[in-house]
Amino acid sequence: MGCQSNPKPSGLMMHVSGKVDGLRKGTLFLQKILDSTLVNVDSIVINGEPEFEFRTEIESPEIYYLYLNKDDGDTLNDRIMFFAEKGEITINTLLKTFESSAKVSGSENQELLQEYRKIARQFNAKNLEYIKAYISAANSSNDSNSLDSIQKAMDNLLKRRYLYALNFASSNGDNVIAPYIALTEVSDANIKFLDTVASKLTEEVKVSKYGKLLINLISQRKKIEF
Repeated sequence: MGCQSNPKPSGLMMHVSGKVDGLRKGTLFLQKILDSTLVNVDSIVINGEPEFEFRTEIESPEIYYLYLNKDDGDTLNDRIMFFAEKGEITINTLLKTFESSAKVSGSENQELLQEYRKIARQFNAKNLEYIKAYISAANSSNDSNSLDSIQKAMDNLLKRRYLYALNFASSNGDNVIAPYIALTEVSDANIKFLDTVASKLTEEVKVSKYGKLLINLISQRKKIEF
């Protein structure tokens, strides 16, 4: 059972299929962000068999979500974010660890996103270490030198993360992941760096959803800052 919207034909057909091991009853929703609102694109009722599939047209690669409603009142760990694009995409996961166990294949942008996140998690872990050290130093003594040293290390780590995100985006200008990373990770970076990312985008990426948003963001910031 499903309910699918009827978007304007774009010629980019996406087929999402997979399995939620352990699921016997519930509803799976295919979702995306539309005008800042999370909307249902399609849905399927699971009753006995854990396999599912969706077919929908997309305008360009963008972030979609697979949401599981188990009717148990618990909305935690029930939504898988993935990079949708034309072609065959497979999502396999487990009922008990729906989000964390998800394996997504078939999307090049998804693979690049996972590559980016692997390094980003290392930055997050290091930043957490610095935060703990800063709090410990602040509580144990009035040594301003230690606090200043930790703060400088945190500032340097932030700069390194920004440079990593900008370099990653610039190096992948032929994929929609580039403007997506620029928009979600470093949208407040120096405008010249965002301009550099935009200059690396292929024409196809420039007219994608995130490509248009990035170019518009740069244009709006230039009006304000210059």
